[in-house]
Amino acid sequence: MIVDDDRLSIRILGGILKTEGYVCAEAHTGEGAMERYKEFSPDLILMDVLMPGIDGFETCRRMKQAFGDTSAPVIFITAKTDSDDVVKGLTAGGVDYLPKPFKPKEVLARIRSHLQSQALLEQLTKANAAKNRFLGMAAHDLRNPLASIRGFAEFLAEGAGGPLNADQLEMVQSIHGASQAMLDMVNELLDVATIEAGELKLNIDQHNLRDLVAKSVALANMEAAKKKTLITFVLPTEAIAPHIDAAKMKQVIDNLLSNAVKYSPPGSAITVLASNDTAAGTCSVAVRDQGPGIPDSERDKLFKDFGRLSSKPTGGEKSTGLGLAIVRKIVEAHGGTITAENLPDRGCEFRFTLPLTQ
Repeated sequence: MIVDDDRLSIRILGGILKTEGYVCAEAHTGEGAMERYKEFSPDLILMDVLMPGIDGFETCRRMKQAFGDTSAPVIFITAKTDSDDVVKGLTAGGVDYLPKPFKPKEVLARIRSHLQSQALLEQLTKANAAKNRFLGMAAHDLRNPLASIRGFAEFLAEGAGGPLNADQLEMVQSIHGASQAMLDMVNELLDVATIEAGELKLNIDQHNLRDLVAKSVALANMEAAKKKTLITFVLPTEAIAPHIDAAKMKQVIDNLLSNAVKYSPPGSAITVLASNDTAAGTCSVAVRDQGPGIPDSERDKLFKDFGRLSSKPTGGEKSTGLGLAIVRKIVEAHGGTITAENLPDRGCEFRFTLPLTQ
C-alpha cells in the first residue's frame, strides 16, 4: 500500500512496482490509510511523512496500536535524510526510509529485502507455534504416566507392597527421585508452551499476599530442613492485598524459595520480606539467600528459557533452567517486574514488584 498525498509520487512508485508484479493499493491521507488497511491487508506499506491531517509518523503509531503484531512493516517516504528524522521514524515503528527522488533499483531492492524478512518472520512464527503445540501435547501425555511411576515408587518405599531390603529401598528411592525430577521438567515445559502460545489465563482477584508467602515459607522450610537451612519470613504488620492470580503467584513464590534453598550452602539462612509502597501503588516480595550470587558475565542468562548459570545446586538438586523464565512471564503477565541483585556480603536478592490494582 502506498500512502502519499502527492499523486505523482504514487504514480511513479506504482509504475515501478506493478512492472515487477506487485499488487498496489493507494491512500492519500493517514486517516484514509487506516480505512484502506482493513480491506486491503497489505504486506508492506510505503508511507509519506508529510501529509494533511495526521502525518506519517502518527499514522504508523496508530497502525501499530490498532493491528499489533500483525501490522505490516512501514517504509517511510521522505525528501529529508536528517538523522533526527530517521530516528523519529524508527521510533514511530518504521523499518526503513525511502528517499526522494526515487531510484527504481533502490526502491525494488529495499522492498524485496523487507518482504523477504517479513516472510521469514511469518515462517518462524508458524514454526514456533507448532513447536509450542508439540511441547504442550508431549508434556500433557507424559505427565500422567510419570505421576503413576512416582506414586508406585512411593507405595513401594512405604513398604505397602511388602518389606524391602536396603538395596531394594535404594533403587525404589532412585526411581522416585528420577520420576519426580522428570515430572517437574514436564510441568515446566507445559507452562512454557502455554505461556508462549498466549494461552496463560489469570484468575484475578484480591488476595492477601502476606498469607500466601507465609504458607509457602512454612512448606519450603520442611525441604530446607534437610539441608539444615532456615527460611525466615519478616512478617509485615499490614495486609498486602494486590489483585492477583493466587495459584500463579504461589508458583512464583515457591520457585524463588526453592532456588534459594537449592543454591545456598547447608546450614545457611534465607530471609523473605514483603512490603507495600502505597505512594507508588505497588507491593513487593524479596527473597535473600546466602548462595554464590550471580556472576556479572552470566547476568544476561537470567530469566531466559533454559538459562543455566555456572553456579551449581549445593545438594545435588536438578535444574531445568526454565523456572526463572516462567516466574518472569507470570510476574509480567500481572503487570509487574522482577529483578535480581547480588548482596554486599554474599548471596543474592530476587525481588518481584506488582501493582496493587490490576
